Amino acid sequence: MPRHRATNLLIRLEPRARRTLQQQIYDGIRRAILNGVAVPGAKLQSSRELAVELDVSRTTTLLAYEQLIAEGYLTARHGSGTFVSHELPDDIAAAAVVRRPTNDKHPPLSRRGIALAAVPAPAHRVGIAPRPFRLGTPALDLFPVPLWTQLLNRRVKTATLRQLDYGSYGGLESLRGAIADYVQAARGTHCGADQVIIVSGSKPGLDLICRLLLDPGDPVWMEEPGFPGARGALIAAGAEIFPVRVDGEGLDVQAGMRGARYARLAYVTPSHQFPLGIPMSLPRRLELLRWASAARAWILEDDYDTEFRYGTRAVPCLHGLDTDGRVIYVGSFSKTLFPSLRLGFLIVPADLRGKLLAARRGIDHHPPTLDQAVLADFIIGGHFDRHLRRMRAVYRERLEALTAAAARFCGGVLELRAVRTGLHAVADLVGVDAVSVAREAAAREIEVMPLSAYFAGRSREANALVLGFASSSPDTLTSGMERLAAAIDAAERADASGVRGRLISGR
Repeated sequence: MPRHRATNLLIRLEPRARRTLQQQIYDGIRRAILNGVAVPGAKLQSSRELAVELDVSRTTTLLAYEQLIAEGYLTARHGSGTFVSHELPDDIAAAAVVRRPTNDKHPPLSRRGIALAAVPAPAHRVGIAPRPFRLGTPALDLFPVPLWTQLLNRRVKTATLRQLDYGSYGGLESLRGAIADYVQAARGTHCGADQVIIVSGSKPGLDLICRLLLDPGDPVWMEEPGFPGARGALIAAGAEIFPVRVDGEGLDVQAGMRGARYARLAYVTPSHQFPLGIPMSLPRRLELLRWASAARAWILEDDYDTEFRYGTRAVPCLHGLDTDGRVIYVGSFSKTLFPSLRLGFLIVPADLRGKLLAARRGIDHHPPTLDQAVLADFIIGGHFDRHLRRMRAVYRERLEALTAAAARFCGGVLELRAVRTGLHAVADLVGVDAVSVAREAAAREIEVMPLSAYFAGRSREANALVLGFASSSPDTLTSGMERLAAAIDAAERADASGVRGRLISGR
């Protein structure tokens, strides 16, 4: 078989352009294909070679290639490289390029818009149905749909004209009361129903708080690595983000003070740090509260995945330890129930509630009242507590299956860190690049995220994967780990001979 010679792509990057480097690389390759410079079947440089040539991060070129593959302009052949597709997506795209005017009709995005567009997704999706290791999705196969349907039908049949009209900006009173009772019993804090505000999930809640409390240019602490959804909310508010490293006890308060002692706000996930999974220690929580009081700063506590723990006792939430009214608590039902419910809540100081609701009137309204009513019935009827108890046992079993499968198929190459809380694990890779493994995994219809995707700065030493285990059965996790071993084999084949046999020996 004749060897393909890689086609060099003449791409010119403009560092000061309003388009990101990834967008410029994507546009350059696509233009070369449509103009016939890169002909069908032509082999392209590897993403690594192109990154070296353009002096950019390999992740930048890899993401551009992946977008072109997803749109049908390129195809990836395992062990051979990346090639121009023989059949382009359609003729309309090519015709559109020919008809494109010299001067773009649209004004460029704002600098804030460009920054928002560059925020990575929290998780990679391959198709619609849950795949092995999907992040952010609970055990949807075990949700009590018949019970939820029964509660929903009952509410629909008894709906009044008043309930069909606009409701309170703060949310349904019965749901606010049920949530207040729950967090006081489960999280060791104190609040009244009037302090609870219902929002459409945690990210809209973060966005609402950031708009209310931050002016453009305000310094803000953000965990490094951290949750992209929070980063997006901070960027949208115009904040100046100071990434603060996370160590074995959580966010490093001393490092934050060295970077921006008088920050306006600190965003933290203390119960289960995203993505590292580390719970913040009690001494570190108290240190953070002391800093906030001295700096007159806010703390935005995203109580992510706090309901699921494995052999560890719950530490009181920051809101429950706060005696100065500095903590705003954010919670949602996406992981405890199901993501499409799109219901979450804020717990705010009493003196902030009226101002927040007044601000909300100008930009938002309440989530659907019917969904709020059904959720209130689900909690008040005791179904929520029973569902959580069942899921804790299920997720422990799935975590054990993940751990056993990793040892069986990927021993010595994929090393799982201890999982104390939450619904995902962090796994260090030995001798193979995590970004390459993630790409090979996607080709095998499994979903893993490189840990480096959650860093805002340039320092991305962590060569690890983030693996969800909640959405898949133990058998699916086991078969998925076997495919992940094959993905690791493919990613390292070029420079690590002899490892393949070690990875698949557990079959």
